[in-house]
Amino acid sequence: MTQATLAPAETFHLTPYTPHCRVIAEEGDHAVIGVSSGNSFFSAQRLHGLARWGMENFHQVDFVYTDLHVADMFEALGYPPDDARRKAVKNLRGVRAKVTNAVQEADPSGDRVRARPMSALTLAPAYQRIHTRIQGLLETDQEFRAACEQLTAIFLDGKLAPGEAASARQTQVCLDYVCAEAPLFLDTPAILDVPSSVNCYHQALPLADVLYARGPGLRASRNQGHGILVPAEGEQRDDRGDGLGDRTDRGDQGVRL
Repeated sequence: MTQATLAPAETFHLTPYTPHCRVIAEEGDHAVIGVSSGNSFFSAQRLHGLARWGMENFHQVDFVYTDLHVADMFEALGYPPDDARRKAVKNLRGVRAKVTNAVQEADPSGDRVRARPMSALTLAPAYQRIHTRIQGLLETDQEFRAACEQLTAIFLDGKLAPGEAASARQTQVCLDYVCAEAPLFLDTPAILDVPSSVNCYHQALPLADVLYARGPGLRASRNQGHGILVPAEGEQRDDRGDGLGDRTDRGDQGVRL
């Protein structure tokens, strides 16, 4: 798929996923920047830079950090329930503090840049409607199911022993995790009541191939865009961390999202 690169501001490049995504990005109404707990890509310094970049390019920016199914994921990867909960609380406390500090420094008034946990969005009727639809499509839409399963395989890569197949529990938790975030890729404008929005993430995700394909099927709304947001050339990158913890040993590996 042909991609067009939006001119960078300061130290970041946003590559809109399609030409129409580029139009939405250039309108500059709103951006969502997804933040994964425990992922070393989202250092405090980088989050401060992302907040400044957002202020320069968009009228409003929401940093949304994942706080759903985190303990479940740790438990599915082998942590005892109490340890999984403690580890999830520790990770979420850290990411919440980093995101909040970056947002408050960039926009003390909170009028243009905000920090939100994913769980807060679940109260929106539009989110609930889209989430319910997505869960149903997992059973009926093979294209969507295949993309979610591909994401699951990516998340679990390196977390299992060589030759070990993912358990039903691990697969289900990954699917729950994906479905919790997917509404923001489908229709952020409806969920957050903004004219248009670009969902920004630092990695290409298989789900985008589905949502921005031609023809029938599950597709992003007309005023929903997506883009890959990465440090500009020359800035040192460290995105080796996983969504639920950095790679230190097999027992402490997490899931990149």
